[in-house]
Amino acid sequence: MNIIWLGHGSFRIEIGDQILLVDPWLTDNPVFPTAKRDEAVAGTTHILLTHGHSDHVADVLEVAATTGAPIIAIADLAGYLHKTQGAQTIGINKGGTLRLGNVAVTMVNASHSSTLAGPDGLVAVGSEAGFMIAGEGHVIYFSGDTDIMADMAWMGELHAPDIGILSAGGHYTMDMSRAAWAAKKYFHFETVIPCHYRTFPLLEQNADALKAGLPGVDVIEPDVLVPITIAAK
Repeated sequence: MNIIWLGHGSFRIEIGDQILLVDPWLTDNPVFPTAKRDEAVAGTTHILLTHGHSDHVADVLEVAATTGAPIIAIADLAGYLHKTQGAQTIGINKGGTLRLGNVAVTMVNASHSSTLAGPDGLVAVGSEAGFMIAGEGHVIYFSGDTDIMADMAWMGELHAPDIGILSAGGHYTMDMSRAAWAAKKYFHFETVIPCHYRTFPLLEQNADALKAGLPGVDVIEPDVLVPITIAAK
């Protein structure tokens, strides 16, 4: 498996027989090199969206058109993109699981907000979500934009993720200290990868507090387009 950060909350996850692009924001992403766009999206089989904010969906229509990959999102957002833009979408809701070849993707809860910019102002497009992505003997918890939730207790027990990709930049999501607290209380991660940070000055710029709060856990600060390789179990 290769987990590849594209900056902010955007990832390319090569797992099993799938290449998943999660929350693609490439254009105007301050830490993503635009010359590497084709490399970032090549071979994408499916696109996952956690919610409708522009720093997560700004490039989704172009990427979907370029790659032919369907967009997987909560039913409201998927329906909106299909109806207004003609996008190929797969609507799902929390608790639903999609079998994508040798990979299973389950939508789970998050605590944030979700709107798109419409012609007459903001448009509500369902609620925010996260994903449990299972394959190669691993389960990845992709938190999406969220704060700590009591739901993390059953999510950790039921899905038993060993890899956490956690939005932890603060201001718009939990910060590094809160993410560490949640990870320690609710999960048994072997590997944690922070995201939604370093993009702007008001966000956290390093994961020192996350590392300090999770002794014994492999906390990996990602570099853009550098694969984090995790062996299959």
